[in-house]
Amino acid sequence: MKKIVFVTTNENKVKELRELAGTKINVEHLNYDYPELQLDETEAVARESANWVRERGVVKEPFFLEDSGLFVRALNGFPGPFSAFVAEKIGNEGILKLLAGKEGEERRATFKTVVAFCESPSPETAPLLFVGTAEGKIAEKPRGEGGFGYDPIFEFEEGAGTSRTFAEMSRAEKNAVSHRGRAFGKLLDYLVDVEPSSRTKNRT
Repeated sequence: MKKIVFVTTNENKVKELRELAGTKINVEHLNYDYPELQLDETEAVARESANWVRERGVVKEPFFLEDSGLFVRALNGFPGPFSAFVAEKIGNEGILKLLAGKEGEERRATFKTVVAFCESPSPETAPLLFVGTAEGKIAEKPRGEGGFGYDPIFEFEEGAGTSRTFAEMSRAEKNAVSHRGRAFGKLLDYLVDVEPSSRTKNRT
């Protein structure tokens, strides 16, 4: 079974990926706290974070890390690539306060994950990027006991007029529709199905 190292300090993300991977890929967790780069795009944060880890020789094997952002329409895409910093400073309650009085389409939001995979230790080989998004809206108040981060306020529309926050879903239900589940799914498909000779392009 193939092995790959996931560099993150977030145990919840590891659990999500291992559930997705099943028996196809052996996911090893490296609890390593690399700097939270403040760049203008989620893709840039993931790519440069992976380069930072690789340049320091932290991992000797193929590895990946990820960066996720919540982009809120009424806030002109804020917090976007600064989502982790904003979550730490003002949390879900802060986002809800910023959206006070906003209704309908103004509460639309996109959740985005970019996975950066380094297959080679060579700095001349750019990390491969795998992107996943989920469309939804910001709930009026936090709901649900599961998930982590912005999950209690991100409401995913399931059709037929029904919706749930990610925190109201089981891990398997969330993995099936979430930004992170989609990005991780692309990485896993790549690792399992793609021949080495064709491993040259980013996946979106």
